[in-house]
Amino acid sequence: MTKLTLGSHPHMLGFEQLERLLERTAKTGNEGYPPYNIEQTSENSYRITLAVAGFCEDDLSITVEDRQLVIRGRQAEDEEQRVFLHRGIAARQFQRSFVLADGVEVDEAQMENGLLHVDLRLSRPETVVQTINIRKG
Repeated sequence: MTKLTLGSHPHMLGFEQLERLLERTAKTGNEGYPPYNIEQTSENSYRITLAVAGFCEDDLSITVEDRQLVIRGRQAEDEEQRVFLHRGIAARQFQRSFVLADGVEVDEAQMENGLLHVDLRLSRPETVVQTINIRKG
């Protein structure tokens, strides 16, 4: 018996890309840093909030690559030599990825009190009804 996948199901035509996105998402080993929230702010908008204490705007980059939102953080090394008796504040680089559905666009990003907010907007296309003429054979 063969495994039935989205791309091979006879009634699901053209969903191979969705299957590849699901596989890619499963492979991104996002660990727990930095912690984040995802909230729905209205019927057609979302907000991703990352706790990025210690990072400034210049340490962060936000890109959309092939329908994938990628947020990276990298802090510049301290130029002066500092001796820590205890170092409990994370100061490491990170990368967080989120797969975006078709129609989801990044609206804006802002920093506030150590939190990075990335607002997303879902634009729903109008429903189009198309009539297909049948040629006589």
